[in-house]
Formats: sequence, C-alpha cells, structure tokens
Amino acid sequence: MNKDILTGKWKQIRGQAKGWWGKLTDDDLDRANGKLDVLTGLLQEKYGYTRQRAADEIDKRMKEFEAGLKK
Repeated sequence: MNKDILTGKWKQIRGQAKGWWGKLTDDDLDRANGKLDVLTGLLQEKYGYTRQRAADEIDKRMKEFEAGLKK
C-alpha cells in the first residue's frame, strides 16, 4: 500500500477506520494521523496482531476504500 495515499486521504479514511477497527479510539486515530507505521503499531497493540498481519489488514482496507471511490 502506498503510504502517500493513506496520508493524503486520511481525513476521508479516518471516519471509516472507526468502523473497521472499533477498538481504536478517537485519540488513537488522532495519533495515527495518516502515518502508516503508527497505525500499524496501534493495530498491533489493540488487536494483538503481528506486524505483518496489521500491515495486511491496512492493505485490505485501503483496497476496499479505493474500490469504493471508483464506484
């Protein structure tokens, strides 16, 4: 996944992220602020994911998000 996409579209993605990852608080999402490494770490912390699983989860959600924009 392209880090620039996450950063550039963070304001749009942020709202959906609460639905995708309900354990993340508003403060967590503010802290992530579109930064891939921070979001990956938060998923590891809150969900007990490995780094690879967290990265895969973010990739999956970003693909879904991008596909939704193309409709």
